[in-house]
Amino acid sequence: MHERSLPASPNWYCSRCSDVSSGGLLGVGAKSIIYLIDVSASSCSVSGELVGHKDFVSGFSFCHHPGQSHICVSSSNDGSVRFWDSSTAALIREHTAHQNLVSAVHWSPADKNLVVSGDEKGVVVCHWYNTGESASFFPEPRTIFSLSCSPHTWSSVAVGYKDGMIVLIDVSKKGQVVHRLRGHDDEIHSLAWSPLASEDALFCRPEDSEATNGVCAAEEKGGFLASGSKDQTLRIWSTARGKGVMTLKLPYVKKRGSAVDPGVKERLWLNVHWPKGRATQLVSSCFSGELVMWDLTRSGKQRWTLFGTSSEGQNHSRIVFNMSSAQLQDGRELLISTSMDREVKCWDMASLDCCWTLPTMGGFVYALTFSPVGVGCLALGVGDNMIRVWNTLATQNQYDIRSFWQGIKSKVTALAWHPMKEGSLAFGTDDGKVGVFDVFSNKPPQISNSYHRKTVYTLAWGPPVPPVSFGAPAGKPSFSLYSCAGEGVILQHDPSKLSGEASDIDKLIRDTNNIKHKLSPHTDLSWKPDGRVVAIGNEDGCIDVYEAPSLKLLCSIQQHHKIINTLRWHHAHDAAPELHGLLASGSGNAIVYVHDLHSIIENPPESPAVLTEPYRRLAGHTAKITGMAWSPHHSARLVTVSYDGTAQVWDVLEEAAVCNYRGHTGYLLSVAWSPVDPDVVWTGGRDFSVQEWNVSKQEFTKPPMGKKKAGMKEKLKANPKLKKKKKVASGPGGGAATPEPGGDAAWTGQEPSEEEEEEKDEISSTSSSVSAAFEMPKKSSMTMVKTKDKPDLTLLKKKKPRSMLPLSTSMDHLPKETQLQDCVTLASVQNHQAPPAGCVPGQGEHVHLGLFTDRQALHRMLEAEEEGHVEAGHYDSVVYLRLWSGDLQGALQLATEKGELNDHLLSIAPMAGFEVWSRTVEAFVKQLCLQEQYLKAASHLLSINKVYEAVDLLRSHKLYREAVALGKARLPAEDPVLKELFTCWAAVLEKDGHLSAAAKCYLAAGAGFDAAKVISRKSDVSSMRAAAAVARLSGEDALARSLGLRCAKALAAAQDWTAAQEVLGSQDGLLVHRLHLSVVELLAAMLEGSGVISPTPRTSSHTWASPCCRGTCFLDRVREVWEEQFGVSEGHVEVLLQELKSVDSPPPSTSVPLTQVLMYSSLHLTRAGLSWLHRDEAQLVKQLCEALSWMRDAGHFSVSAELCRMLFPHGDVSVCSTKHPKQLDHTEEEAKAAAGSLQAFVLYHRLYESWWAQPAGRSGPEAVNGLSTESEEGSAQPTETFHLPDSEASRLLSEPHAACQATQRAIREIQERLSSMVTQHSRAQGREEPDHTTGGESGSVLDSDDAGKRCADQDSLLSLSSNMSAHQKELADLPDSVKMFPHPDVVECCLLLLHLNKSSPSVSDGLRQRVKDLLQKYGNTPSLQKASRRFLTSC
Repeated sequence: MHERSLPASPNWYCSRCSDVSSGGLLGVGAKSIIYLIDVSASSCSVSGELVGHKDFVSGFSFCHHPGQSHICVSSSNDGSVRFWDSSTAALIREHTAHQNLVSAVHWSPADKNLVVSGDEKGVVVCHWYNTGESASFFPEPRTIFSLSCSPHTWSSVAVGYKDGMIVLIDVSKKGQVVHRLRGHDDEIHSLAWSPLASEDALFCRPEDSEATNGVCAAEEKGGFLASGSKDQTLRIWSTARGKGVMTLKLPYVKKRGSAVDPGVKERLWLNVHWPKGRATQLVSSCFSGELVMWDLTRSGKQRWTLFGTSSEGQNHSRIVFNMSSAQLQDGRELLISTSMDREVKCWDMASLDCCWTLPTMGGFVYALTFSPVGVGCLALGVGDNMIRVWNTLATQNQYDIRSFWQGIKSKVTALAWHPMKEGSLAFGTDDGKVGVFDVFSNKPPQISNSYHRKTVYTLAWGPPVPPVSFGAPAGKPSFSLYSCAGEGVILQHDPSKLSGEASDIDKLIRDTNNIKHKLSPHTDLSWKPDGRVVAIGNEDGCIDVYEAPSLKLLCSIQQHHKIINTLRWHHAHDAAPELHGLLASGSGNAIVYVHDLHSIIENPPESPAVLTEPYRRLAGHTAKITGMAWSPHHSARLVTVSYDGTAQVWDVLEEAAVCNYRGHTGYLLSVAWSPVDPDVVWTGGRDFSVQEWNVSKQEFTKPPMGKKKAGMKEKLKANPKLKKKKKVASGPGGGAATPEPGGDAAWTGQEPSEEEEEEKDEISSTSSSVSAAFEMPKKSSMTMVKTKDKPDLTLLKKKKPRSMLPLSTSMDHLPKETQLQDCVTLASVQNHQAPPAGCVPGQGEHVHLGLFTDRQALHRMLEAEEEGHVEAGHYDSVVYLRLWSGDLQGALQLATEKGELNDHLLSIAPMAGFEVWSRTVEAFVKQLCLQEQYLKAASHLLSINKVYEAVDLLRSHKLYREAVALGKARLPAEDPVLKELFTCWAAVLEKDGHLSAAAKCYLAAGAGFDAAKVISRKSDVSSMRAAAAVARLSGEDALARSLGLRCAKALAAAQDWTAAQEVLGSQDGLLVHRLHLSVVELLAAMLEGSGVISPTPRTSSHTWASPCCRGTCFLDRVREVWEEQFGVSEGHVEVLLQELKSVDSPPPSTSVPLTQVLMYSSLHLTRAGLSWLHRDEAQLVKQLCEALSWMRDAGHFSVSAELCRMLFPHGDVSVCSTKHPKQLDHTEEEAKAAAGSLQAFVLYHRLYESWWAQPAGRSGPEAVNGLSTESEEGSAQPTETFHLPDSEASRLLSEPHAACQATQRAIREIQERLSSMVTQHSRAQGREEPDHTTGGESGSVLDSDDAGKRCADQDSLLSLSSNMSAHQKELADLPDSVKMFPHPDVVECCLLLLHLNKSSPSVSDGLRQRVKDLLQKYGNTPSLQKASRRFLTSC
């Protein structure tokens, strides 16, 4: 079809908009077209186009399976997915399963029939090529940015979303989500699967990997997936495990001598491509268009290699959007990339060098012109704000193109080469700028200081005319630059003084030709090659020919009836002299006229001639003419381009069509004939492409018929009678009627009525038809949307406004005779002659005459018009008619009743008085409220000083913010309405969850308590802290202390000790809680230092909270910190103790976390420390006993043992301090019992230390209490042999405590037996399911076997109940001191003593006998009897 072509620029911001087939055919989506380009290692050529989408192409993919490699699929913003045969450029099938814009599509490499697409709403559709069926899934409600089908498993598809999420779905299971890959935090631009199915190990740093146990890659099969994101990272994912295995950060590559600043937010599109056969190499784009090859097995920082380093200028200059690779038959692997710099590049994957570059067009091609000096040098003016200069005769690089963009900030709409100066190129732009480039230098262009107000359409070099031609010959330029723009002005620029002021040639034309009237706006000009005359086209269709240099008018051609688009003179070389005067012209209609001006030029007439008949008439185009060019190789051969989308070659003398070129999609705007090849023509148009084609190779001769003409022809064939009607209806033009514009339906995609509207706009505007050619395509491209979402543009024509006087208007459109009679009647009335009988102007049949007579007649006419409007329901018109007649109050009343009030009526209402105006405002406010225009309604209430009503209106419609602003601006500060407003707003905000905003409202209302409570509802640390501060500043001290305490506890739980103390310190009256937290921090630090508990990461801590040396008493350390850090003295202790009494601790439980256990135990330690300072020795001992009891009952045996050593490092509970020595002598019974309990537990822990220090210690009574494993954790390893004096052993072997513990064991045993009986009974009755948790899990000294045996006993419920009562009575008879303070299990201590004595005799005979007696007396349970049997029998 064409030899060479510059296609449209590939679409931007699409994840997969290009692909290469196995046969080396590249498909690229550009606008709504898919260009097919044959690629090789040395060159490329555009071979075809796939046309059919109605909106931008968003995705494209080839089928890479043998036998189907010519089949491809595309997606578009029009919501369709289309299958194509690339070999024939034919549409195979269209799927419309999507209801939204399709954002990505991919043909599965694993299944030759599966195509997967996704749209912006998150819908994924599977299309089956062989059956034509489709299935939709909705895995995530997110915007899809990219997707990729697995090459290993047909059902696996990776989908990338706008928010950074990647989802792996299984399409065989209705789109079930297999993995969600989280790691990116911005748009997923591209996804690429590894060519290998296995996940072999890749090198990755530990910080890059998300795998567990230090494994960087999974051993199982699944395949790696690469992703590129806007967050500037690439990630490699294991799809088998759904985890990331590697993260690569984009390098900041040096460019133009300077490094990329990572702090500058650059535009980025990160595309990734995994080449076939390269499992450890990945290609990605970079910040500024560079391509890098990543070696995934390499370590170190630079794991990448840059493409195109062998020479400068190989890389893209802007971001890269798509990459695809192809394997040639010779084994070479090529990579094709598309970029924002509008270039398609081919790379050799072996050398990483660029093989060739294909420039593309990013806008309409407005101008094409060959240099008259530099042969084969073609300049292109394009709508992407660039000029391209193409050396079309280059042999090594067939696309040898340079781009010029400096100084151009708008579309390049006109170009003109200097006739003699090589490389000098003038340009005009859409914003009215005119300049000159020297294409052989890198200098910026020279810009004229004179700007046009509108688009520059034509540039021409010609001889200077006054005033530029004035002066000495040495100072005059040989050529001036003329520019014609949309405002209808032609300016003459001096190229040597572009900084000077340009002259308007209209002044010279008026002066020379003595013209007084206004000249028609100019639309085009063309200088005859010899410079003798210039032809100027005008907006009214007239062409004026002027003689240089005075610009005397020679003739006026009045053949066209629409604005002139283009004018061209026949060339003067190698042609007959009589042809030198041929002037071709094209206008807004479809006919080209050629005029012979040879005789007029050679023999100028004395007065301007008027030509009304053309020399030749070239008819065939079906739409406006936009450009033309004479062949420099032939005589009288012309090529024209048109809005019908074709280029037509004419034999002018024969008025014959030579050939018609239809290779473009859309209308054409520019054309140039090759200066070296008589058979080659170049054309450009709205499809963003420039095409080179041969005249001799074209299939068609004439342009296609227009839509309406083709439709009429079909109707005439079906019904020949229509032909006669057509002939009768035809006017004087007969067969020369202008065809309807529109062009071939194959390309236009628009309704003919749109083209008609364009022509109407052109006729009424002051710009040429080329203006419409420039502006309308832009409009249509911007409004291209799905047809089902937008109505037909033909229905959106501007509606004609309704007449205010329809009755009189209709009377003025009566037949001609009636109107003439009205004139006679009106004349008789005006001249006081007798009018016809019954004629009353303004009434009846003469109602319309009221407009032309006196005021009374006018009022009668207006009354009649009002009646008509009322009947038709046009009350707005009635209102205005009453207003015009002076009945303002009646107009306002009617508008109020009918709800037709508006701003205009309200603005004039004060003319009727304050009361009327006030009523009108109130009525308008009600009307606005019905229309939900509450802000406007409130503003109008203010105009009549109803501030409270305006505030209430806004509040009633939940516009609280606006109501508050209005109230505070207009009401007194102490007005209760403001407080009520803030309170209501706060309640609404609080209900909606906007707690911070609600708190502001409460504060503004003076409710600090409510503000603090609202803030504290979130319960996080920052909210609690802020709430406490708000409460303190608001004077709510009690609430402030409560919130501060809650915040401090939360901070302490998070190990942020410093912040916790700061929060408590900011509130008054919380000193005791600060002391409590200091004890907790000290206790935790010392336990961690001793190794009893594992260290936890701390957010902050104090320097004084460090482990002290072993042997230091814990209470001494606490007292030291209190005195130094908090200034605690004995005088304040009593108050602090009273405050601490209100703090309760829950009962101990094994389910409480260790951090809370330390908190509750430290509470008792704090009380103990304060009691010590208060010299209350009894309370000191009781609180120490409680602290140890909390630890032990919560199940932390080793922590309890270490706390004993910290409190009593010397083992004597009567000495609790070494720095403040004092012997504790207890006189109270409870204090003595508490001290005894403490001493017993100290000895108890020493027993266990000795037991675990023995080599055979672990074979001892491990079944006694279940404490053996826990005691092992923190037990010390004593070096001395343990010896327990009899006096201390008696503290452990307390018989009252042994009796109490035996009774408690018996009670628990009876309770378990009763529970078992109830359970068995329930099972027998079938009323309950078996309870698997009952019985053996109680944690007592009894094991589950014992419980089972007792369940088998046949004791009656009565005997168990009586035994329970007896034991409870025994327990009640025991002294309170025995039951109040806990004691180590006496039987357990007996067993420990006997075990230690067996391994190393250290127990006296008397003590040993006492132990045995206690065992025999109180060790009566089967488990205890079993454990003590060997000790009792051996004796």
